[in-house]
Amino acid sequence: MNYRILDRVPSTVEHAALAAAVGWQSHFDDEVRGASLAASLAGVVCVDEHGTVVGMARAVGDGLQYAYVQDVIVDPRCEGLGIATDLVSRLIELLQPDDDIELFVGLFASDAAVGVYESLGFSSDEAVGMHRKLRGAAS
Repeated sequence: MNYRILDRVPSTVEHAALAAAVGWQSHFDDEVRGASLAASLAGVVCVDEHGTVVGMARAVGDGLQYAYVQDVIVDPRCEGLGIATDLVSRLIELLQPDDDIELFVGLFASDAAVGVYESLGFSSDEAVGMHRKLRGAAS
């Protein structure tokens, strides 16, 4: 399969289709998906020879000291082609800070994806990834 990596955040429709392809529909709120994507620091998509988006990755954070790789998704029909590695590699290039500034780039990785991230220089340094979900109070 021939594919290209483009420097852009996916559309809400493209994002929803990729999330559905990997069973992640419940991870996203359709009411805020568009605003969330628009607030990304950077994004990349992978398109096939027909122009269909088959993968994506984006970064969130302040872009000054901290960035987090988010929503690395590849259509299961395209797994094993190196698309995730190419997406994250390009995203890291886009995040490269100027001058002598150090940018902390973090992420959460599934067990299956650890090798991809390690090949790109990420390490756990014995850190423990943690998270907490907050929900707004309904009025």
